Amino acid sequence: MLENLLQHFGYPALVLGTFLEGEMSLLLAAYLALRGFLTIEWVIFFAFCGTYAADQLWYHLGRRHGRRILEHRPQWQALSEKALVYLRRHPDLWVLGFRFFYGMRTVMPLAIGLSGYPRRRYMLLDAVGTGIWAILLGTLAYKLGRALEGLLDELHQVQLYLFAGLLALALAIWLYRRRRP
Repeated sequence: MLENLLQHFGYPALVLGTFLEGEMSLLLAAYLALRGFLTIEWVIFFAFCGTYAADQLWYHLGRRHGRRILEHRPQWQALSEKALVYLRRHPDLWVLGFRFFYGMRTVMPLAIGLSGYPRRRYMLLDAVGTGIWAILLGTLAYKLGRALEGLLDELHQVQLYLFAGLLALALAIWLYRRRRP
């Protein structure tokens, strides 16, 4: 039942999750791929789609309504001003890599749109940056999960020896106390 639900709604849920909040949704989906409910290639693809769509929406909102949105969100205003400083120094590099800085994912596309950064250039560089992000984070989470799974399997075997050793020690202490006058 759960497998059926995940196969039918896992990918649309991933798109929605990465549209709203990226990293945790991708990490969870990579774990589900590791468990065999989803496939990692599709996880990466749909994570890209959701994140790219969100970036484009925020960029276009920034171009049209950026100042008004920032007036209603004072905490974003400070982040936006900081982001614009970086954007002025290295605009293309910043567009490629902003999603790797936690907490900047929503405000950066808004600030980039507000800055007047060229639309087509943003669409292209954002696609490249989002692709790199989805591939790196998705693959890393999947590989790390597989490594941890292997480590836990090894620890399970060690756990049995440790349990047997503790049981033997407890038995030895019990026997020692029983023989003592």
